[in-house]
Amino acid sequence: MLTEEHKQLLKEKLEREREVLLTELSRLGAQNPANPADWMAAKPVGDEFGADRTDNAAVIEDMHTNNASLNELEGRLNNVLRALQKFTNGTYGVCEISGGPIEPERLDANPAARTSIAHMRDEHLLS
Repeated sequence: MLTEEHKQLLKEKLEREREVLLTELSRLGAQNPANPADWMAAKPVGDEFGADRTDNAAVIEDMHTNNASLNELEGRLNNVLRALQKFTNGTYGVCEISGGPIEPERLDANPAARTSIAHMRDEHLLS
């Protein structure tokens, strides 16, 4: 069972991770103005499109690489934000599949975990 002190430590860890993720996402892209929860790959600073098709292809390849990284970071950020919201609504540490408690050691390893150890293989099924 999680103590309030343990929950507070995990919440602080999540808040620090949120800041790191936002910094990294900002380095690789920009928030979509139409949907601030969505991030878009940005053209690397100093890389400009021009007349040379080879140079343009390299810029586009860099943007695709950044997009893959953005998608992974965005997914992690969404999990961190979801976990922080659970502190607000009182459901932090509750398995989203069984409704039972998430083991403290699982939350220590991944404070944004959505399921207990028994259901962690099914976490990808959650929306």
